[in-house]
Amino acid sequence: MSAVRPVDAASILLLDRSGGHVRVLVGKRSSKHVFMPDVYVFPGGRRDATDRLVPVAGALNPLARERLALRTGTRCSDSRLRALGVAALRELHEEAGVTVGTPLAAAGNALPFRPDLSRLRFLARAITPAGMVRRFDTRFFTFFADEAGIDPAGAASSHELEDVRWVDIFDHKGIKMPDITVLILEELQKSIQEDKSLPFGRAAPLFHFQRGRFLRDLL
Repeated sequence: MSAVRPVDAASILLLDRSGGHVRVLVGKRSSKHVFMPDVYVFPGGRRDATDRLVPVAGALNPLARERLALRTGTRCSDSRLRALGVAALRELHEEAGVTVGTPLAAAGNALPFRPDLSRLRFLARAITPAGMVRRFDTRFFTFFADEAGIDPAGAASSHELEDVRWVDIFDHKGIKMPDITVLILEELQKSIQEDKSLPFGRAAPLFHFQRGRFLRDLL
C-alpha cells in the first residue's frame, strides 16, 4: 500500500476582541466524519482545485505571503499561496456562514463573494503524520472580526460544522479538541501575549514528524 501524501488545506482562527477577552470561533465536527469526528476545531478544509481561479477583493499582505512561501518547495507559486487564503475564507463561509470580502450579485460564481485576503495573518502550519487515514498540509490563518466588519453574532452552525461557538482563547475547558488544535491555540495565546495586534511578519511554527520524532520548526 502506497503512502498517503498530505494535501494542501487551510484553517481560520477568527477572533472576537469586542469584549474583555479574545474569543475564537470553533465548531464540532460531525460523528459521520472519517477524519477527527466529534471534536471541536476551527473552520477549515482542503484546498479545492478551483480556489486558484477565484478572483479576490484584496491580496495577501506581503509579509504574510513571504512567511507562507517558506519551505513550500518547487511547487510554490502566487496562485497556490493565494488559493490557500481563498480556501480558508471559503471554508469559513461554508461552515460558519461568515463572509469576508465583497458580495457578488451575479449567480453562477464559485463563491458569492470576492474573498479579501488582506487581513489574514499566517499563524502556523501543521502536517499530518504518516499512517493516518487522511493527511493534510494545513496552513492556519487568523484575523480579527472587527477588521472586516463582522458581527460575531452572525456566525452559525452548518451540516459541516455543528454547534459553532465562540471560546475564550485562554479558557477552553470542557471543549474536546484534537491535540493539534490545542497546539495551534497555544501558539495564538503566545502571539497575543507578545503583541495584541498580531503583526503580519511574525515567525510561524511548523509542526511535523520526522523519523518518528515530533518537531516544531520556525518559518
